[in-house]
Amino acid sequence: MRKLSVLLFLPFLSLALAAQGGPPQAPANPAVAAVRQASQGERAEFQEIQKTEDDVLWRLELGDIAHVDKVWIPSQAPIRMKNPTGQGAGNPLLIYAYTFIPKKLAPSAHAPLLMYIHEGVHGNMNTSQAHIVRELIEQGYIVVAPEYRGSTGYGAGFESQIDYGGNEVVDVHSTRDWALENLPQVDPARVAIVGWSHGGFQALMNIFRYPKDYVCAYAGVPVSDLVMRMGYKSQGYRDIYSGFLGKTADQDPMEYRRRSPYFHAAELQTPLLIHTNTNDEDVNVMEVEHLIDALKAAGKQSLFQYKIYQNAPGGHYFNRIDTKFARQSRQEIYDFLAKYLHPGQ
Repeated sequence: MRKLSVLLFLPFLSLALAAQGGPPQAPANPAVAAVRQASQGERAEFQEIQKTEDDVLWRLELGDIAHVDKVWIPSQAPIRMKNPTGQGAGNPLLIYAYTFIPKKLAPSAHAPLLMYIHEGVHGNMNTSQAHIVRELIEQGYIVVAPEYRGSTGYGAGFESQIDYGGNEVVDVHSTRDWALENLPQVDPARVAIVGWSHGGFQALMNIFRYPKDYVCAYAGVPVSDLVMRMGYKSQGYRDIYSGFLGKTADQDPMEYRRRSPYFHAAELQTPLLIHTNTNDEDVNVMEVEHLIDALKAAGKQSLFQYKIYQNAPGGHYFNRIDTKFARQSRQEIYDFLAKYLHPGQ
């Protein structure tokens, strides 16, 4: 009972630490350090339980209209190990992915594929997105959602594999390649990628790195400029990213730029739609405006569209929530995608 109480308390503890600018420095007292390490392990264990429960909910939420499955596949990028020459070093990291195939799709028919990339630096694909996935399935899309390295719900070891703007991008593309090879109903000529927040970041980095592999892309409130982001976030937040990248932005600004979508604006070859919101409490609108300005400066006006919403209700989540306004905004996304993907045909 005591363990259960600790597990239930952990999410609230995490929120409290985040509000204070992140976790404090490791204590000198070994006993306190041991307790903290145990708590982190229990948090990861609790998230695994949550993920198992949520996997059941996916089938309850969408089983009436889709064949729902979860697959285990190798990335084209290797697992990161402390000993680079040890047993298993260089092996591909194994990742999970969800597949949603419309039940109305005939076995011999083909449909466009949407790569749906979850948000969150340490997040996962969960049923809070089920209403959007349902809308996409109803239009005739096959939806595949990768749980790229660093995603939560798979233990502390998998979470620690995070490679922000690096091999996590390869994980997403590897899942795209797997879908084309293993899902016979996917039309390889109609593949797109969509995501919000960090998922939008992932969508952008994928089309910049693999421009010929996606017909179009949508990036909602995307993280766009890591150098700027470090400037307006707290020290605790900056510490998290320096943990990811090994150095702070002032120590290695070029590495932060290389992992920022705006830095690759001149490489755009894929039709793109961007949405942002002036009252976004997570990704400041200035960040996305920098991306938009960089695309314009690179002469990409014919390839991308954008809309800056003015104080839209919901802030960072304005067009993912269950409101009439959000559904209208999502319809703009669906109209854009349909122009290139022609679902239902």
